[in-house]
Amino acid sequence: MGDWQLDPYHTQVEFSAKHLGMMTVRGHFSEVSATADIHPEQPETSSVSVTISTASIHTHHEARDNDLRSATFLDVAQYPTITFKSTSVAPAGQDAYTLTGDLTVKGITHPISLQVTRYGEFNDPAMGHRIAYGATSHLNRREFGLTFNMMLDGRFVASDEIQINIEGELVETKQTAESAAD
Repeated sequence: MGDWQLDPYHTQVEFSAKHLGMMTVRGHFSEVSATADIHPEQPETSSVSVTISTASIHTHHEARDNDLRSATFLDVAQYPTITFKSTSVAPAGQDAYTLTGDLTVKGITHPISLQVTRYGEFNDPAMGHRIAYGATSHLNRREFGLTFNMMLDGRFVASDEIQINIEGELVETKQTAESAAD
């Protein structure tokens, strides 16, 4: 196949963490872009590159969102993006893959693996050729410089482990005859 772009209207990049070890706080990033080189028949040769605007974080609580944007957490003024660049794709079952790559948060890069499920493929002249995927993973926020660690009555306010849940559609981009000849 070839080059693909993320459909921002059919994509969610969500995360969750525990508050005081009890309540799950969920949030998402509303500004995400991705390009991919997808080969549906040979997924292990595929690759993806993702950029997330850190300022686009939302948890449905304005004061918490502003705190997450501050230097205490994401420091959006100094680090306006989170990036992911894949390094490998490995089959993990029927329509399932392990996508490994380098995640950079606050200028700190670590490898991360995502468990990916291919949801399906759709080809429509009006909407374009699209493929949908879901992915899950988790990370330790402290490894990426998110070290805020306040305790209340013997409990950490925010868990170190962050769950990640991503769903998205990618649309195949058509190359023009000129760009294909380059």
